[in-house]
Amino acid sequence: MATPTSRIEEHPDLVEMRARYAQAAATPTARGLEALTVLSGLYLAISPWIVGFDGFTRLAVNNLVCGMTLALLGLAFATAYERTYGMSWVPAAIGAWLIVSPWVVAGEVDTTRTVVNNVIVGALAILLSLALLAIGRRGGHRTAQGGGGRRRR
Repeated sequence: MATPTSRIEEHPDLVEMRARYAQAAATPTARGLEALTVLSGLYLAISPWIVGFDGFTRLAVNNLVCGMTLALLGLAFATAYERTYGMSWVPAAIGAWLIVSPWVVAGEVDTTRTVVNNVIVGALAILLSLALLAIGRRGGHRTAQGGGGRRRR
């Protein structure tokens, strides 16, 4: 005799968790962080031409790829945070890479502006990632006003 099975997407805990993340992502703070992530990514993608990475073609390509990735992550967070919350650590990884990439990708970097640009955008990406993770943690936990369900100890 076959037993009926349900799909994982219909599991009550998963549905409830997604609803809490969607509610957390709808706050003005979350929307602002998502927008800043997109803008940071777009700036990073075009920064080689704004700042002038003369002679650093590999670093320019690195910034273009990382910038587009960061912008796409920001768009994913803005449109479906309840499904993409698990990737909130990725902007921090991109930010850490941006901080070291002038030396790793370009070798000897003799221009201050390329280093300063990548360090500032990398630090911003790390901060945005930490803030997005904090919002997700608040959305993922029950508050005293939320009531019901299991509570973390």
